[in-house]
Amino acid sequence: MPGVFFWKALNSLPLIEYTGAGLNAPFATVEMDITNIHQPDNLYDVILCNHVLEHIPEDHKAMCELFRVLKPGGWAILQVPLDYERKTTFEDFSITSPKDKEYFFGKDDHVRVYGLDYKDRLEKAGFTVEVIDYVKELKQENILKHCLPDREDIYLCIKNRSV
Repeated sequence: MPGVFFWKALNSLPLIEYTGAGLNAPFATVEMDITNIHQPDNLYDVILCNHVLEHIPEDHKAMCELFRVLKPGGWAILQVPLDYERKTTFEDFSITSPKDKEYFFGKDDHVRVYGLDYKDRLEKAGFTVEVIDYVKELKQENILKHCLPDREDIYLCIKNRSV
């Protein structure tokens, strides 16, 4: 679901053609199921997908769709909440009640908790992935000013030109 920040910031830039996508999303310009994107291959230069995949039961299918619609040489930032203490992603589709989902996954509408294998999952969909610990590059005053977490790596996903 496109956030108001992205919508305002990107729509105001003259050389950017921004498409906000989502299901029942107030700032979406396109209704879109991330597991079945009705767009041609190699369409987008950049994709920002912020805290969506943890809601999607078929996340591998969604990752493959994002890869498909990204142009060769394009890049995506696909952020999810990540448990840095967990080696592998935890998902259990028998957990269905909102209360249990909140207990096991951290929110009542999540279907998994991603672990350190998130990069591998993205690579399995075709991306070349660079994990960037951007917070360590910032001054402490900026970290405090913007209430940034101690760690939230950026997953920069690239579709190689040879694809």
